Amino acid sequence: MNHPVSDPAADTGDHSDSLGAFARFGLPGTPGTEEFWAAAGAPACVPAADGGWVTLFLWRGSAARVGFESWSEPVSLSRFGDTDCWFAQVPMPARLRVTYQFLVNGADDADGADGAAYADPLNPLGAGGDRSIAATPDAPAQLYWPAVGADDVLPLPGTRLRWASARLGGRRTVRVHPVGGGGPVVLLLDGDDWLHLHPAMTAFDAAFADGAMPPVTLVFLPAKDREAEFTCRPELWEAVRDELLPLVAESGVAVDPDRLVVAGQSLGGLSALYAALEFPGLVSRVACQSPSFWWAPGVMDLADPLGGPVGGVIAERLREGADLSGLRVAFDVGEHETRMLPHCELVESLAGQAGATVRVSRSASGHDRAGWRHALLRDVAWALARPARHGVAAP
Repeated sequence: MNHPVSDPAADTGDHSDSLGAFARFGLPGTPGTEEFWAAAGAPACVPAADGGWVTLFLWRGSAARVGFESWSEPVSLSRFGDTDCWFAQVPMPARLRVTYQFLVNGADDADGADGAAYADPLNPLGAGGDRSIAATPDAPAQLYWPAVGADDVLPLPGTRLRWASARLGGRRTVRVHPVGGGGPVVLLLDGDDWLHLHPAMTAFDAAFADGAMPPVTLVFLPAKDREAEFTCRPELWEAVRDELLPLVAESGVAVDPDRLVVAGQSLGGLSALYAALEFPGLVSRVACQSPSFWWAPGVMDLADPLGGPVGGVIAERLREGADLSGLRVAFDVGEHETRMLPHCELVESLAGQAGATVRVSRSASGHDRAGWRHALLRDVAWALARPARHGVAAP
């Protein structure tokens, strides 16, 4: 858990120390003045004594906390005197990209108190209407992903398919976008997130224009019940094989099973590798970020789901014997996901031993879609590259 750097001057009326602290972040004038707010912007970082960073978050208005995506408990903001300036100086480790939002009037309280969550109005880099993205200066750049504000409306693919699944039940809207005129199908699990929170369509187009992505056809598959659909059950992949891909083909897209890429994150990453194990004729190219390889039947009911057998049901399945010689799989996990790493490392090793061509990397993030974005583009392109000999490929 992370805590803000204490600022004893914040409530005493003696602002000399605080003014110095704000000045080191490059902010002029007295907090709360128009001069100050005119210069304020996205969270700013300065080096910390321990080699990490201290990041300044600013909020204009009433009392609030800053909440982080799967990295830290919410951090309360302090008020500068009697002004409308609320702030927190948050210690951060080296190489971190994190999604955050401001929680006001009890939002996200454990007792369910009413409240609201807001994106940072000072930060042009949003992730949906109520989230923003911050990064330490040493976090690698994420090429091709545009800065999208919280109020911006992301473009949507022009092709929309209505999928009424007999096997899964219910109706879904599946969107399809040809990148570079179209090519091998890339099935994006949790597709609505990549449509409405992070502009994957725009990013893939930009990567293609720069020569970093071959022509592909993106198929955005929304989830209705992630736990039911992604936890190593055959129904989803039977439905993809027998219902969705024929529907995509009927729309005019050439579907080549030998070149199909499945990209998933968290439980979606678990499901993607499960599909490669159990449906090898359908899935032979996988890009998964922070896959939930801790999962096994019953663990979701435990107080500590990640505390079960290392590698979960996927490691158990791989130990039983599996021929993955036809599989290309890219694994990525956030370097700050300390409890996820043992699960992922074991499955990565076992997949290579089973004959898969494996790529392993670590992102500068926790369990956070903002950290998965670069790996998504890079690893989809790698999955479609010329097959290499079996083993582990370098990042």
